[in-house]
Amino acid sequence: VQLQASGGGLVQAGGSLRLSCAASGRTFSSYNMGWFRQAPGNEREFVACITRSGGRTYYEDSVQGRFTIKRDNAEKTTYLQMNSLKPEDTAIYYCAAGTAIISNLRRREGYRYWGQGTLVTVSS
Repeated sequence: VQLQASGGGLVQAGGSLRLSCAASGRTFSSYNMGWFRQAPGNEREFVACITRSGGRTYYEDSVQGRFTIKRDNAEKTTYLQMNSLKPEDTAIYYCAAGTAIISNLRRREGYRYWGQGTLVTVSS
């Protein structure tokens, strides 16, 4: 599966952005989908994920209540709605697809396919 992330940009603190991750291929609904981010000088970290059917979602503590992950299997697209953005949310955001068990969904190793990343910059 190939993934194409989009929707990044520059926003003021307190603002919102919606990221999209469009997938190609016939088996999108077979994959758990995740969002990770990487700020300059930092390792890539988990942000949110959603299971194949969309029945379960998980979030990193710092984005819980501000970010929402959703998926549309018919459109082969995953979304990350980001509200109340903070300067510390500034990073390149990557979407990923994988088939790991639930206990590995917060780990990079749980994903096999990665998109190219989209830059989110939050100004103070």
